[in-house]
Amino acid sequence: YASVIAGTRQDTIKAIEAASAAFDSWSRTGLQERKGYVKAILEAYGKRKDEVTVALQHELGAPYKFANNVQAALMSMHLREYLEIVDEYEWKHAEGTSLIVKEPIGVVGAITPWNWPLNQIAVKLAPALLSGCTVVLKPSEVTPINAYLLAEAIHEANLPPGVFNMVCGSGSEVGEVLATHPKVDMVSFTGSTRVGRKLHALGADTIKRVRSELGGKSASIVLEDATEKQIRMVAEDVLQNTGQSCNALSRMLVPASRYEEILAIVKDAFESTRVVDAFDSTAGRGDIGPLSSHAQLDKVRNYIQIGIRDGARLIAGGLDAPHGVDPRGFFVLPTVFADVTNDMTIAREEVFGPVLSIISYRTEEEAIRTANDTIYGLSNAVVGQDEDRAVQIASRLRSGQVCVNVAFGGMRAPFGGYKQSGDGREQGTHGLEDFLQVKAINLPRKSRYLQ
Repeated sequence: YASVIAGTRQDTIKAIEAASAAFDSWSRTGLQERKGYVKAILEAYGKRKDEVTVALQHELGAPYKFANNVQAALMSMHLREYLEIVDEYEWKHAEGTSLIVKEPIGVVGAITPWNWPLNQIAVKLAPALLSGCTVVLKPSEVTPINAYLLAEAIHEANLPPGVFNMVCGSGSEVGEVLATHPKVDMVSFTGSTRVGRKLHALGADTIKRVRSELGGKSASIVLEDATEKQIRMVAEDVLQNTGQSCNALSRMLVPASRYEEILAIVKDAFESTRVVDAFDSTAGRGDIGPLSSHAQLDKVRNYIQIGIRDGARLIAGGLDAPHGVDPRGFFVLPTVFADVTNDMTIAREEVFGPVLSIISYRTEEEAIRTANDTIYGLSNAVVGQDEDRAVQIASRLRSGQVCVNVAFGGMRAPFGGYKQSGDGREQGTHGLEDFLQVKAINLPRKSRYLQ
């Protein structure tokens, strides 16, 4: 389909130097002027959205409606949201005899993943640029074409030289330079816990800020009074993006009293889901495409084999190739395991595919303990008709987000994790503040700046 230039360590250093040289003037540019540039990016990107959609079909395998209405659309949605947020934000305020000022942190190294490529670029790029930071972006080498199209839009917006830079390449060639270079003030990373751990360690030498949004093994707790609609909603969450989401609800905790009934509901939902080619013109909203790569296919199939080996009961999907698609493609059936225990590999490790593990519980206390029994803490969900009870349980779950009777949070909800799911927050005001430093300007008590 396409190829891109593999950036080198030297390319990355040049980009960092350009960003560093541009920071002083860009950070002193007025907010309204910076907003004008971001609005120009938004307009230029809009002209390329159809091309971006096709790129996402090719390099991610996303079916048209999902690529166009969700993946490609998220860039514009986040830019618009942040254009409003920065006008509402309190950039300075008096506190005692000090003027507290929020300032841009500096040069930001943004390292983004392949699974939600434009979404993750947007939640870094928008707050960074609007706050006055300069950026060096390293998009995933698995899905770089959509980032190149975005870079074209940014170029058309005519930002000052050095404010935005992009280097596509491997983590060892590009990412490690961003994490270690003394002129990079912050690394914002979304990806695996393994790589995040390494970037935190590399950044420690220069005491730079490293903010990470990492892996997850999220659980949904289905309460005794949950409706069939609620059960289907949380079960099908792991199918979105073909299960390639860090916050996918890949563990489902269900009451023993309704166990077989819920298994039947979930089995029907998964077996009703079509697996389609990314360019299948008949693909609908709930259909899923292929996995992103052969390596990802091998990984997911291996976890399915492990689940079978460890004694989990396969009630939907499995290792057979889906019907109606090219057998050479990276397709996998939506898969459900029942009789899973939380010590099994498929309940402990991030599968990153359309694979659901169902675990029974006898008491709500047991469900809470099981949901929290993981090294991760990115997201969870609770569903049931008694909202007060569901919210009480949500308050005891150790994760950055909990969805109660909804499938996802709003555009301003801070997104990030506890434990080994990372320490950063993306989206909304909290996402903006990750890119800011706090300065206290101490003044005489009667200073007009304190009034």
